[in-house]
Amino acid sequence: MTRIPAILLAFFSLSLFTVSLTAQGAERKVQTSDFGKTSDGTPVYRYVLTNNKGVEAVVISYGATLVSLKVPDRAGKAADVVLGYDTVDGYEQGKSYFGGTIGRYGNRIARGEFTLDGKVFHLPTNDGPNSLHGGTVGFNKRIWTGVDRSRADAEVLELSYTSADGEEGYPGTLKVKVTYTLPAGANELRIDYVATTDKDTVINLTNHSYFNLSGDMSKEIVDHQLLLRAPQFTPVDTTLIPTGELRAVRGTPFDFTKSTAIGARINQDDEQLKFGKGYDHNWVLEKNAKGGLQLAAEVFEPTSGRVLEVLTTEPGIQFYSGNFLDGTAKGKGGQPYAHRTGLCLETQHFPDSPNHPKFPSTVLKPGQTYRTSTVLRFSTRK
Repeated sequence: MTRIPAILLAFFSLSLFTVSLTAQGAERKVQTSDFGKTSDGTPVYRYVLTNNKGVEAVVISYGATLVSLKVPDRAGKAADVVLGYDTVDGYEQGKSYFGGTIGRYGNRIARGEFTLDGKVFHLPTNDGPNSLHGGTVGFNKRIWTGVDRSRADAEVLELSYTSADGEEGYPGTLKVKVTYTLPAGANELRIDYVATTDKDTVINLTNHSYFNLSGDMSKEIVDHQLLLRAPQFTPVDTTLIPTGELRAVRGTPFDFTKSTAIGARINQDDEQLKFGKGYDHNWVLEKNAKGGLQLAAEVFEPTSGRVLEVLTTEPGIQFYSGNFLDGTAKGKGGQPYAHRTGLCLETQHFPDSPNHPKFPSTVLKPGQTYRTSTVLRFSTRK
């Protein structure tokens, strides 16, 4: 009987493994379908990413929006944990930014203006006296182009958009790509942002998903337990614009350095809580000497056992406790989204940074590449 030399057998086995991976990669594909049309007749596409762990992410080309994110609870039962709409019209008419990609500038810019290279730029004011989340028609209201970039170990959706020079008052033609990656064997969704410009500009991209880890959007999120790896936050004025101070969280209702129920102190007699009608502030994350992704936040929902960890390369995170939800927005299945039925953890540079030289810079110049990443990692706990 002829024996195959061990080295040839090993090579043969490795070849079969490579072929197997290639085949799996060919089979792994983002599912694409129609989601409807905008009011002007532009088609909107629906992209579904799934993995081997029971996670499903649904993204649409309108606003590069995360519409649905299904993850298992401690019993293995999957449920959607983000707020959103069933139709394009919901996203067109909606004012809460559910799941949208926010740009050019996430969060607020005071009085809708900033100075760059000695020139004053004026932006639409859509939040009292200030400009919020990119202006009247921000990136969450634009049509993006989706491309399937799936590989053997993950389903990958790349969405791109070109923002013209002067759009919403911002300088420079900005080319943006947002990539959603769902690994085959991990309960996590990664979001990568890349952008380039042909003129000096400012940029601060984020995702505006509202989470309710119970999977029941009729329940408030006040019992969710939150940990923020942040020793400071940026206090705001009455219009929610940072004062420029970096204030220690210790001894305040803003101290989430130990896991604490969101509702434990939300109604305390505190000026900052009154300004935000609850939490709607930017936290200054711990600096990571190594750079790269770091744990910014952890949320635990006791009923389902779901745990969400947020990792990011950004210096700040905006925690918003859904204070302005009032039941007028009818979401998926006609569910009214009432007061504090969702929470946001928006990874970001600080609000109004273009007007605060001491804050981390948000300026992007020609020849530079803007890159940030955020990972939403899910697990369960007893």
